[in-house]
Amino acid sequence: MTSIQPVILAGGTGSRLWPLSRELYPKQLLQLIDQTSLLQTTLLRAGRLPAVLPPLIVVGEEHRFITRTQVDELKCFDEYTIVLEPLGRNTAPAVCAAAEYSGRHNAAGTVLLVLPADHIVRNQDKFQEAVAEAAELASRGAIVTFGITPQYPETGYGYIERGEQGEVVTFKEKPDRPTAERYLESGRFFWNSGMFAFTVESFRAEMERHAPAIAASMAQAVAEGERDGCFFRLDRQQMERCPSDSIDYALMEKTAKAAVVAADLGWSDVGSWQALWQVLDKDGDGNVCQGDVYLQATRNCLIRSEDMLVAAVGLEDMLVVETADALLVAPLSRSQEVKQVVEYLKKTKRKEFFSHSTVYRPWGCYTVLEEQPRYQMKRITVNPGAKLSLQMHHHRYEHWVVVSGTARVTNGDSVILLHENQSTYIPAGTVHRLENPGVIDLELIEVQIGSYLGEDDIVRFEDVYGRQQ
Repeated sequence: MTSIQPVILAGGTGSRLWPLSRELYPKQLLQLIDQTSLLQTTLLRAGRLPAVLPPLIVVGEEHRFITRTQVDELKCFDEYTIVLEPLGRNTAPAVCAAAEYSGRHNAAGTVLLVLPADHIVRNQDKFQEAVAEAAELASRGAIVTFGITPQYPETGYGYIERGEQGEVVTFKEKPDRPTAERYLESGRFFWNSGMFAFTVESFRAEMERHAPAIAASMAQAVAEGERDGCFFRLDRQQMERCPSDSIDYALMEKTAKAAVVAADLGWSDVGSWQALWQVLDKDGDGNVCQGDVYLQATRNCLIRSEDMLVAAVGLEDMLVVETADALLVAPLSRSQEVKQVVEYLKKTKRKEFFSHSTVYRPWGCYTVLEEQPRYQMKRITVNPGAKLSLQMHHHRYEHWVVVSGTARVTNGDSVILLHENQSTYIPAGTVHRLENPGVIDLELIEVQIGSYLGEDDIVRFEDVYGRQQ
């Protein structure tokens, strides 16, 4: 039986799902459907395939630790590799990197199954059938894409026209409504899912033919990359030389070996809040409610509460999403325009673009409780056995009060243990470290006071996670 190498593309931010999705906590890490994230659901889906190898997960450097945490939470994979991109170069270089890595570690003829980490597939049986068909075609040299049987004339997806022998006739950009309706009526067009299957040998040969600069750069980025535990870090200099392009433009629209497997998977790319509303279960009035929500005379709405009660009265076809630091209200039909909000937040460097009030770190997380010009209050959670970097701040003083658990604190030349309701004070300029030596989470309240409270006021002297200054 042909071995299947899952390649999970877990980059990107999913800006149309703001305010839940942020630069440092993107769409694929969110729990949108159930108690697992989209990334975790994708990994579980791939892990159920026959003859499946340990997954390769391609992510940006900034998401490496939360990605590892989510993989480990599943407790399903004894082995896996997280391929780290030092900078984003779109999907063609990402897939190239995975193919080069797989070619160095797996047997010839292994089929790579490329899956975006942020899609929904509701029918596992149909998915396995489609993968088996794609693997057979890939073993014969085809570069296979999965075409989703369209359910309605969607204008937000690209389309693939399929020939009588399963070959790709043409790729089509996102159409207008009349064109999408013609595509649907013809029966020859399928939604472009962004999922692919091919052998390393076929993919490498076609990339060298149609996108040689990308192929050469990423081969070197892997050759000069470095292993660090479960992480494999691509070489930055080689990636900087690599052109940025999607796999569709770089390869699929040029190769003569493209084939389509038609699939009806219960698929969605969850590209907007409206797309999410379409796939989620609704009440008798067509509403999707998540969190602490009260409705009165409200129909066909998506209303999500993260931190407080949201009450809706007399709404129709509306979107309301509340988080600790942002509130989004819009007609559900205009949910694609959320991307413009995100562009404004990025341009103006608003913190709501980059992160939530809760920020995840390799040692745990912190939540900003209050922020003023000269002081800031945080709740800090340190995982059992974890420790922060040995560090110093130039501009701020810190007060720590333990709420639960045990803290080992390095404060200058002294090392002390603190228990519940005990506290310590860290003067500015003092080298310090916080550790959790216990077996339960360490929870503490931190009060920062000073003339500058930014996260970049950290001088690191030692860090077990390999982070730099």
